[in-house]
Amino acid sequence: MRKKIVIDDVSNPKKNYYQRLIGHPFFEWLLYMICYTVVLITVSFMFKKHFYINLSYCGGYAFLASIIIYVLNQTIKPILVYITLPITALTMGLFYPIINVFILYLTSFLLGSNFQIEGIVLPFLIAIIISVLNMFMEGMIIKPIVHKRRDKYE
Repeated sequence: MRKKIVIDDVSNPKKNYYQRLIGHPFFEWLLYMICYTVVLITVSFMFKKHFYINLSYCGGYAFLASIIIYVLNQTIKPILVYITLPITALTMGLFYPIINVFILYLTSFLLGSNFQIEGIVLPFLIAIIISVLNMFMEGMIIKPIVHKRRDKYE
């Protein structure tokens, strides 16, 4: 097994501060929330009539919506996936985006008029587009930033 010896340059304290900041879990979470906020704003511009987010306060409601969706995805969604696993298996995975639509409707209920989603069929497409854009953001932006520091010092 090979060991790497890392020698930090202590002559530049700002450089070390930023390197520690990128590796911090809160920074990683905040980066995820900002990227998810951008995804929600992008999708709201794509589907103006059926998906509305109040963009006042510099996108504060979009950021709040991304936090609510994150919390619901961490708490409610695993339970829903477990309960609906037989239906999801029978439909070969087509029921899974319906769970995402339910999360969007729950977020709409919690935020009221600042986050609205309308319709029956189009929210299904919106949930799929949000999932695809989230995967794109995570793969192209978040992971390179977060893992750049980890790979450098391992």
